[in-house]
Amino acid sequence: MWDSQTIDSIAQRLGELLPDDLKRARAEFTANAREVIEAGLARINLVTREEFDAQRAVLQRTRSQLAELEHRLAELENAHPRD
Repeated sequence: MWDSQTIDSIAQRLGELLPDDLKRARAEFTANAREVIEAGLARINLVTREEFDAQRAVLQRTRSQLAELEHRLAELENAHPRD
């Protein structure tokens, strides 16, 4: 889901935030940041955009069918009122 270039870019940006006097630690920090980011992303339950869009389409169809069934039920109830 997350490509390595994106993770590397984020880790690199974080490393660039270190003060100039910590330049030697920047490479180690960037490598550690990359590992932390990957571990954090692995822990959370994310879905791809494709999976999200597919589930959204299913939900829309289900809502549409439910609305139609509710309408049909209301028509039947009106046609045959309870005594």
